[in-house]
Amino acid sequence: MLDRLFTAHPRAVGETYGEHFAVAGKFGLTMIRGGVCALLHALVPAWCETTGSDTIRRLNKIMVEQRAAKGQAAIQLQTVDWVI
Repeated sequence: MLDRLFTAHPRAVGETYGEHFAVAGKFGLTMIRGGVCALLHALVPAWCETTGSDTIRRLNKIMVEQRAAKGQAAIQLQTVDWVI
């Protein structure tokens, strides 16, 4: 039960619990900041005009592109033939 709650998902994405905590925490704080900026933009349209969409694009790039690249690097490392 504890494995499923705390370590199964981080392991599935190639991270330790601590690494996952740091990454997810940073994502969460960044999303809160982007959300607050979007609310400010709703109140005063001239404020934070692109902050919300910029935040979404940046987080998507990190989550999708960099995680995919990390996975590809791990696969490539496992399939390299060593010649001595």
